[in-house]
Amino acid sequence: MSQHPDINDNINGANTTDEQNPNSTNPMNPEAQAATDTAISIDANASSQNEPTEGKHIRIVNTFMKRRTHMNKNAELALTAPEFAHYLVNNSFGDGNLDGINDLRVLFADSPNGSDAPLTVEIGFGLGDSFIEMAAAEPTRNFVGVEVHEPGIGKCAYMAGTQGLTNVKIINGDAIQLLKQLPENHIDRIQLYFPDPWQKKRHYKRRFVSPERMAIVTRSLKQGGWFHTATDWEHYAFWMVEVLDGFAGLTNQAGAGNFTDRPDFRPMTKFERRGLERGHGVWDLIYIKD
Repeated sequence: MSQHPDINDNINGANTTDEQNPNSTNPMNPEAQAATDTAISIDANASSQNEPTEGKHIRIVNTFMKRRTHMNKNAELALTAPEFAHYLVNNSFGDGNLDGINDLRVLFADSPNGSDAPLTVEIGFGLGDSFIEMAAAEPTRNFVGVEVHEPGIGKCAYMAGTQGLTNVKIINGDAIQLLKQLPENHIDRIQLYFPDPWQKKRHYKRRFVSPERMAIVTRSLKQGGWFHTATDWEHYAFWMVEVLDGFAGLTNQAGAGNFTDRPDFRPMTKFERRGLERGHGVWDLIYIKD
C-alpha cells in the first residue's frame, strides 16, 4: 500500500494531508536523512529573477531543516583532531562558510587520483555510510560530500580516515550556493538520495527537485554527466519524474516516465532493505545531461 494517499494526483493537484509531519525523518532511511538535512537553499522568487528587486525583501526558501542530534565521540574526534583535518574543506561547526570554494577538482590536486579523475558530488549524505562505501568501492573516482549536519560530517570524516581513503572531501554548507560558485561543466555525477519529501502541499516549494534548482544542478554537470536521485516516497517519486522529464537539457536514462533499477554502485541501506521486506517501494531516477 502506498504511503501517500494521493499518489495519482499530478504535481499541481496533489493533496497531501496536513496531518503529516513535514519535518519527520524518512521512515525508510533515517541514516541517510541529511538528505532531510540536505544542504540546499534557493530564492523563493527565483522564477521572477528579471523583476526589479530594489526595496523588496528576498525570502530564502530552504529545502532542509538543520536538526540538533547527538554527536558520538568518534564524530567529535574527527571534527577536532588534526589527523582528520584534510577531509574537511571548510569549517565543520555552525553554518558552513563557502567563501573561496569555486573549484572542487583542485581539492584533489595533491591526491593519488589528481584533479582530472571522475568527480561525484553527493548532496546530503546523512551519516555517510553509503557515501563512504561508494568511495571505498571506486578508489579511482573522487567524491565530495556536502552536508549541514555536524554529527554526520564528523562520522563521515571518521570513517574516511579510519579506512585511509584518499578520494574523499567533505564540505559543510548550502549545496545550491556551492553549485552556483562552481564552473560550468564541472561535475561528472551529482547524487541526491532520499531527500526530504516535504509532504504538505504548502511545503512543495521546499522540495529539491524543481525547475529552478535543476537549472543550477544541470549547469554544473558535464555533458553526459548524471543526476541520480532515489526516494521511498511514492508521491515524490512521480513528482520528480514529471518535473525532470519536462526539463530541457536532461534525458531520462530509462525513458520518459520510467524509473530505473537501483544501480549496483548505490548501496542498499539496512533501512531500505527492511522497508522493501515490508512491502514499501524505492524509486531510482538517473538523468543524463544532453
